[in-house]
Amino acid sequence: MSLLDGNKNLSDEQLAVLSLDDHLSFSILINRYKDKLLNYIKRISNFSQEDASDILQDVFLKVYLNLNDFNSDLKFSSWIYSITRNQVISNYRKFKIRPEGNSTPIDELAVRKIIHDFDIKKEIDIKIDNKIIFSVLNAIKPKWKEILILRFFEEKDYSEISDIIKKPSGTVASMLNKAKKEFRKKYQEKYN
Repeated sequence: MSLLDGNKNLSDEQLAVLSLDDHLSFSILINRYKDKLLNYIKRISNFSQEDASDILQDVFLKVYLNLNDFNSDLKFSSWIYSITRNQVISNYRKFKIRPEGNSTPIDELAVRKIIHDFDIKKEIDIKIDNKIIFSVLNAIKPKWKEILILRFFEEKDYSEISDIIKKPSGTVASMLNKAKKEFRKKYQEKYN
């Protein structure tokens, strides 16, 4: 078994520490996060595939350059999502892009969670669900959209969301509540 194979079983936090001296460990982290973060970028930003990929490259560069600053008291996933979020915000400011429709597919489980959690009683085809969910998400304020995406699509718990958006857990709970209400209201306006 090679060193690389042995490192694949390590936690993200352990790999982050090893990445300071071993670029192969960092490549494992990249492989673990590239698809998740690319989808996250596209979901919260509506950037094109090409722009999202460029942002992702910038994210990994920032992560690598700032590995010494990683606080091992945090989860690595919270830290990398926070960097990703900040990079998306930076790109919004840089390009002053107005969000437009997003066609990033949502997995069926996430759609069902949203339908269940928001008490949407309709049984409709998943493809229609995807369009409806994104239509409603794109109709609400970006801060509500982001928190819903972190909770339901990225499956982050309250403490991770708190670390990512740099708000206290109580504020996260309140924001999530308001976001759900806003989602429900927009859904009812559009589809009832």
